[in-house]
Amino acid sequence: MRWLGVVLCATCALGAEVRPRAREAGIVTGILPPGPLNAITDVAGVLVGHATLVRGGDVRTGVTAVLPHSGNLFREKVPGAVFIGNAFGKLAGSTQVNELGEIETPILLTSTLNVPRVADALIDYMLALKGNEDVRSINPLVGETNDGALNDIRGRHAGRDEVFAAIGGARGGPVEEGAVGAGTGTVCFGFKGGIGTSSRRAGGYTLGALVQTNYGGQLRIAGVPVGELLKRNADTPADGSVIVIVATDAPLEHRNLHRLGARAMAGLARTGSDFSNGSGDYVIAFSTARQGRPISNDAMSPLFLAAMEATEEAVYNSLFRAVTMTGSGRTVEALPLERTLDILRRHGALARR
Repeated sequence: MRWLGVVLCATCALGAEVRPRAREAGIVTGILPPGPLNAITDVAGVLVGHATLVRGGDVRTGVTAVLPHSGNLFREKVPGAVFIGNAFGKLAGSTQVNELGEIETPILLTSTLNVPRVADALIDYMLALKGNEDVRSINPLVGETNDGALNDIRGRHAGRDEVFAAIGGARGGPVEEGAVGAGTGTVCFGFKGGIGTSSRRAGGYTLGALVQTNYGGQLRIAGVPVGELLKRNADTPADGSVIVIVATDAPLEHRNLHRLGARAMAGLARTGSDFSNGSGDYVIAFSTARQGRPISNDAMSPLFLAAMEATEEAVYNSLFRAVTMTGSGRTVEALPLERTLDILRRHGALARR
């Protein structure tokens, strides 16, 4: 199969269909240019790693790690903020981040009931780092979404091994997307969700977003009511959760990082999220800039737009790259690309090539 010149293989090394990213399929989101990889790792120094657990008929979960830099984060903290859209979630470490305006550990994403196990392992990792021999307090930052539709969530299968594997395997460069890491068992708009990423260049800076999608609403792509036209949303639960991680090399402090988080939430709104009562919607934002005077409020508008656009496209990538998955006696179909692209083509929402 081919999507606007992109070859789709029937199988890859793991036997899964290889699907294009949204932009490869002709969906251009917004007006700002992406970075060279169109990923959060376009922000220099940012690393991403996954540990994916697919075992037997019921285990579909994992851990995703985002590292602001490769050093000892406790000794070289980065400015950070957490923005809350709806707080039906278990985001460990968020209160200290917003109190002090700093992030001091890798950011880990996982499944809801795994948060305590993953946080405990993250503490082990941080305490073992050279230079932390006398540390007596660590604030592990761990987010989650509920993957219980496809995963044996009560088994709490992700723990120390997966945490160390995700952090140890974190790299720059292209980011694996779809049903991997913390996105292995997630569902988005009734279709298979997962991990997605995107980036933008704005105001002389780079901003990247990474999402763990597991939420509902009425799917819209480039303003087109795709979910409605696919006749898929009527019986789809609105509840669920989403974590957005926003990274930038712009010199920002907590207050303007928090403002960036609000704009990332607006990017989720563009995709059709309804931020329901049972949805945990969070943005974790950080700056990698280690020096330089924080930019002014007046200079924030390009970054606000970048946060909206990158978050929106990251969601689309999580859907486009995810493949159909069966787990715990249920099958969740991937977004049907042929039908989706046909709808977008008829609405003039695909870029001309």
